[in-house]
Amino acid sequence: MARPNKYPKEFRERAVRLVFEWREARGVTIGGVKDVATQLGVNPETLRNWLKPVEIDTGLRPGTTTEDKERIAQLERENRELRRANEILKRASAFFAAELDRPQK
Repeated sequence: MARPNKYPKEFRERAVRLVFEWREARGVTIGGVKDVATQLGVNPETLRNWLKPVEIDTGLRPGTTTEDKERIAQLERENRELRRANEILKRASAFFAAELDRPQK
């Protein structure tokens, strides 16, 4: 079972938005994480971890978007299931082929 989040989703979204507003107010594209984190009473690394996927999704940072990660995970699950089904079919095929090769009484 996953650990429940310490901070609500709305709080995290607001914190990320505040970082973007901080940057916009100063005309910069980086920074502000430490200042905003201090104001909100959050560890700067925690805020940076919340900020990273948002930057990737908006194209400000290279990486795999959240949507792509979800699609990849879904395809990997489907791939595992198909491999499992294929293995079952191979074993069934081998079983029935062996039955056909046995001499009839």
